[in-house]
Amino acid sequence: METRRDVFQAIADPTRRKIIDLVAGEKQNLNAIAGNFDMSRQAISLHIKILSECGLIVIRKQGRERYCEAKLKKLGEVSTWLEQYRKIYEAKLDSLETYLGKLQSKNTKYGKQKSNR
Repeated sequence: METRRDVFQAIADPTRRKIIDLVAGEKQNLNAIAGNFDMSRQAISLHIKILSECGLIVIRKQGRERYCEAKLKKLGEVSTWLEQYRKIYEAKLDSLETYLGKLQSKNTKYGKQKSNR
């Protein structure tokens, strides 16, 4: 039975996020990618396989080399999912800012009254 992977699983691992960073700017061969990590090429290949299964990386063969190319459109799923939480936290932060502003206003007012005595 084939394992179904999604983009959230792919970006859950810091090594895979670093691989995405490396190939986002330009395609790179597997050896160049593996050279950035202190782990076996086999371990890096497994990470790349997961990224490929999730649709975040495409592997193209050029001669003897296999190059990884970023396909970041699927990260839009993550962005959409995160957006709902960003709105919630922005509302909470706005509320906190308003509350702190009221406290500061009261303390400033109270501080002025105290200093007038």
